[in-house]
Amino acid sequence: MVLLAFNWSAFGANVGQFILSFSILIALHEFGHFITAKWFGCRVEKFYLFFNPWFSLWKKKIGETEYGVGWVPLGGYVKISGMIDESMDKEAMKQPAQPWEFRSKPAWQRLIIMLAGVIINFVLALIIFSMILFKWGEEKLPVANMKYGITADSMALKVGLKDGDLITKVNDKELKYFDDLPKALLLNEKNTLTVNRNGKDTLISFPPGFLSELTKNQLKNFVSVRFPNVVDSVDASKAKFTSGKLINGDKIVGIDGKPVEYFSDFAKELRNYKGKTVTLAVIRNNTDSIKVGAAIDDAGKLGYYPKPGIDFISFETRKYGFLESIPAGIRYGVNRLVEYVENLKLLFTSKEHKVSDNLGSVISIGKTFGGTWDWERFWTMTGLFSIILAFMNVLPIPALDGGHALFTLYEMITGRKPGDKFMEYAQMVGMILLLGLMAYALGLDIFRLFR
Repeated sequence: MVLLAFNWSAFGANVGQFILSFSILIALHEFGHFITAKWFGCRVEKFYLFFNPWFSLWKKKIGETEYGVGWVPLGGYVKISGMIDESMDKEAMKQPAQPWEFRSKPAWQRLIIMLAGVIINFVLALIIFSMILFKWGEEKLPVANMKYGITADSMALKVGLKDGDLITKVNDKELKYFDDLPKALLLNEKNTLTVNRNGKDTLISFPPGFLSELTKNQLKNFVSVRFPNVVDSVDASKAKFTSGKLINGDKIVGIDGKPVEYFSDFAKELRNYKGKTVTLAVIRNNTDSIKVGAAIDDAGKLGYYPKPGIDFISFETRKYGFLESIPAGIRYGVNRLVEYVENLKLLFTSKEHKVSDNLGSVISIGKTFGGTWDWERFWTMTGLFSIILAFMNVLPIPALDGGHALFTLYEMITGRKPGDKFMEYAQMVGMILLLGLMAYALGLDIFRLFR
């Protein structure tokens, strides 16, 4: 029997952040519908965070509205009297329209009610991005500061990249910041990299199908920052030395006579010495060359922590004042929306970008939080999801806000209101499409887990 290790700490952090993030986004989205409906005199029967089939985790009626929390964290809803929505309350729609019902209101009021959630999500994202820039600023890694180049992982080696290369251009456009590499690669169908190798430019072209494979692996096993292998601390409970010992500040440059000046080289080489004793070549105090005997455990670990790459590379940091952060946050949010739309377009126009490789459910969404509770990352992801939620909800699909808005616009232009039966069937078709899409995305994520 094989037991698979499971990181419960990372799982808990991801689940907690997912629930908190989407609770904020859904509650504010539904509040947009709620407040505008109340503003125009509509009766709101229910306001729910998350869906509540069969039972609710909590509910309380205040005035004419029942407030509650469901147990299925896939969305939320407000039930507005006289509106054909997820509840599919056909009996209520058979009764004569009442003044407090959604269907009795002018088309322009109904349009505002339907778009209010989307507008709040979009504005919320811009506020979040502005406050992130105000609080933490913006930190980027200039390619020019990567004095040790890149570490080429398995897929990068496959396409012709090498350790120590410096990627300077993507598709003949200057790559100023290393942080922009994923975006530059994924928003194109074909890619050619210009690489500075030993002082000379070398062109690396992706073969057909490579970008698809890269996307499927979410850019894992491609490239990372290369840095020296310097000891930051030693775990006395795990490290076992047969002669001498490592101390903080030691630079490991060799293992059993093989040069391994960089951490990535050393990590790869350690895999060949599981359960063995080795001799390490070490530079101490930047001048002394010494030998240290050490035992490598069965997992290929030595029992030390290396200094992180950030200690060897200069990042470019920009701080924003409060007033500066507002236009900067707006620009950042708009740019993220444009990139998302471009990425979505490639799913339908590019052979290298497949829906099955890019679509994900709550499992994929939860993983994006990184497995640790980091407030900067949390708010960044919440802002991105708010942008995506706004865009997806405004799509002209029945059962989404955009579908309702489309029918209302049709009514405003033609003067003819779609019949209740038509709206019922449209809502049913939309719900089937959405549920089918969610089931497909969940199936893909389950397949990836086992793959």
